[in-house]
Amino acid sequence: MKEIVIISGKGGTGKTTVVLGLASLAKNAVLADCDVDAADMFLVLDPETHHTESFTGGKLAEILQDPCTACGKCREVCEFDAISEDYVVEPLACEGCGACYYFCPHDAILFEPQYTGTVFHSSSRLGPFFHARLNPGQENSGKLVTRVRNDARAAAVEQGKELILVDGSPGVGCPVVASVTGADYVLVVTEPTISGYHDLERVFELMSHFKLSGGVVINKFDIHPEMSDNIEALAVGNGFDRLGRIPYHAEEVISAMNNGQTVIEAAPGSPVATAVADVWQRLKARLAEETE
Repeated sequence: MKEIVIISGKGGTGKTTVVLGLASLAKNAVLADCDVDAADMFLVLDPETHHTESFTGGKLAEILQDPCTACGKCREVCEFDAISEDYVVEPLACEGCGACYYFCPHDAILFEPQYTGTVFHSSSRLGPFFHARLNPGQENSGKLVTRVRNDARAAAVEQGKELILVDGSPGVGCPVVASVTGADYVLVVTEPTISGYHDLERVFELMSHFKLSGGVVINKFDIHPEMSDNIEALAVGNGFDRLGRIPYHAEEVISAMNNGQTVIEAAPGSPVATAVADVWQRLKARLAEETE
């Protein structure tokens, strides 16, 4: 079983479009959307949900007014000014560190796990599908990402699937670390801009730290061919593969998404679909090399 995680240095590079295209070509893979801050694969897959489960992440402090003596110790130790003068915890300011709970001399503070999101187990026309929805205002610590990945892995083992495709989180923070750790291969989708180049430098530093193998796909490469060349040179210089270039055809992609289809399903012979199919062939060949 191989797990391929698709990430990007920032949001909006076309990562999910590539994931869905690969899913159409892979056929019968297990799919996981770990971009839980803005999960959107379900919009195209239109899955049938079989199981939902509440997810509890960090903890939140709550001051009990009866035993509270307003001694001020909790306000003194709170580094985030999350406790008002009348000793009420502001939920959006509380970071869940627990300092107030541990230092309260009167046991007047509750410190309990909070409901942060929902996990979904579904089926789709492209295979078993796992995703989650983070509640508004909740911090994505990476725990919810790990839960989605673990559920997808368990299903792959149970059903004898050979491939897991993961739509990872953008950036290089904790959710990304949770997305890529232990992956067999990481595919990075980027775009030919100065910010895209520098985002890629940070992604490569992260991947090198965790000793991950991977490759780069440049989306909308033709809007800046010279920068595309520079990005590929950066990839090769850091020991990563050049997996392909996808041309800029906004109408083609938007039309597919509006119709609830992947670019492969909507127009299999179109420029974008052909480029994604080429990426899939190179990716399969690369994984076969690693298996030998």
